[in-house]
Amino acid sequence: MRKILVSECLYGGRVVRYDGGEVPETHPTFLKWKEEGRLIPICPEVFGGLPTPRPDSQRVGDRVMSSEGPDVTEEYTKGAVEAVRLARENDVAFAIMKQDSPSCGSKFIYDGTFTDTKIPGQGLAVEMLREAGFKVFAEEDMDEAAAYLDQLQDD
Repeated sequence: MRKILVSECLYGGRVVRYDGGEVPETHPTFLKWKEEGRLIPICPEVFGGLPTPRPDSQRVGDRVMSSEGPDVTEEYTKGAVEAVRLARENDVAFAIMKQDSPSCGSKFIYDGTFTDTKIPGQGLAVEMLREAGFKVFAEEDMDEAAAYLDQLQDD
């Protein structure tokens, strides 16, 4: 059974989001995969050593900056490296990551101005996963992810 790496905030069960909130994924296919034990949850920020809750952070070029000023690129990089390690160790089929996050955004991220402005882009963990050869989907792409998994299993 092929495994799937997922943002832990989508997986649910442990609060990891920067704001202490929850955003568990409820798509039937995701829930089926969870029940099958196919999903491997990871929060790159927490794996990188950041607390929950924590100040909002956004990508600014190659850096990740906290809304309170500190550069948290080192923590985000450490978590992204761990995401790639887990993906390789478990030979995952792909990843499903939380959209808009400075770690996990796969289509859009916030622009670094902390004004709720989104731009096309990807989070640091997604960037490193893709560079390592892994396909990454956003949570709104569940049907596409399911079709991709079916294709992999048919090959």
